[in-house]
Amino acid sequence: MVKEAKRIVVTGAAGQIGYAICPQIARGAALGPDQPVILHMLDIEPAKTALEGVKMELIDSAFPLLTDVIATTDPEVAFKDADYAILVGGFPRKAGMERKDVMSKNVAIYKGQASALERLAKKDVKVVVVANPANTNALILKEHAPSIPPENITCMTRLDHNRAMGQLSVRSGVHISKVKNTIIWGNHSSTQYPDVNHATIDGAPARDVIKDDAWLDGEFITTVQQRGAAIIKARGLSSALSAGSSACDHLRDWVLGTPEGTWVSMGVLSDGSYGAPKDIMYSFPCTCKDGKWSIVQGLTINDASAEKMKITGDELVEEKALAFECLQG
Repeated sequence: MVKEAKRIVVTGAAGQIGYAICPQIARGAALGPDQPVILHMLDIEPAKTALEGVKMELIDSAFPLLTDVIATTDPEVAFKDADYAILVGGFPRKAGMERKDVMSKNVAIYKGQASALERLAKKDVKVVVVANPANTNALILKEHAPSIPPENITCMTRLDHNRAMGQLSVRSGVHISKVKNTIIWGNHSSTQYPDVNHATIDGAPARDVIKDDAWLDGEFITTVQQRGAAIIKARGLSSALSAGSSACDHLRDWVLGTPEGTWVSMGVLSDGSYGAPKDIMYSFPCTCKDGKWSIVQGLTINDASAEKMKITGDELVEEKALAFECLQG
């Protein structure tokens, strides 16, 4: 029996990440290989023609799971009856812009999208925020969409999680399918803490396999933290293919569940676990079952890790204050 199609919104759909993610969703990467989808693509008016081009290509690709494609510049159309939303659209930082200027632009965007989501989407809509600053954009969304359950609003740190696993795979020479349980703590920014202390490679502790604590405590961390900048330097463009793939990973594991014995990194509303500040969107190790995420509890945190986790938490508290200042201004 064919399942009823699910409606999934992608904002910023005519951009680089949108162009990368839409075909992956249409192939079943986000909701599974037997789940038909209706893709709602939203972008701003100047991108309208490019958006139509993406729609044309999706139709031309003849994806069996793609029931329909809606391309629009109207949030009223895009968010109508949405089951899922992947929010990629945002205002990028440009040369000469202060951090507060960028924050102010994005706060306005996400306040508006919160209103549209709350009025138009399904009451149990699940949201993944990708656009930076992802954690704080998600927090603004939560604040201005009070009828959407807070646990249904998340931000993506899966890209950082996957980057960390990729580095361990390359360094150890072991296939990535055998690398498990890295953790990204905190903010999707350069203060994030990629933690290998609980990771395994082919069933053995990652530190025992790598046998190079200096690399794991130094270059590994900075490589993951700065990977986005390295890709911009190499390509002249920001991460799009990997960001799209990771957003699909995030949503798929959330909806369909994480494999037994493994966890993933997700930016979720902090309950104060592991000493993280409460009421910010903080990346934790999470397991997922029946469409719900849970923060993994009981992990041992050493002093060095606790210090790094505090630094990224402090940054998120500062971002929250700046965002709220922009809202009041």
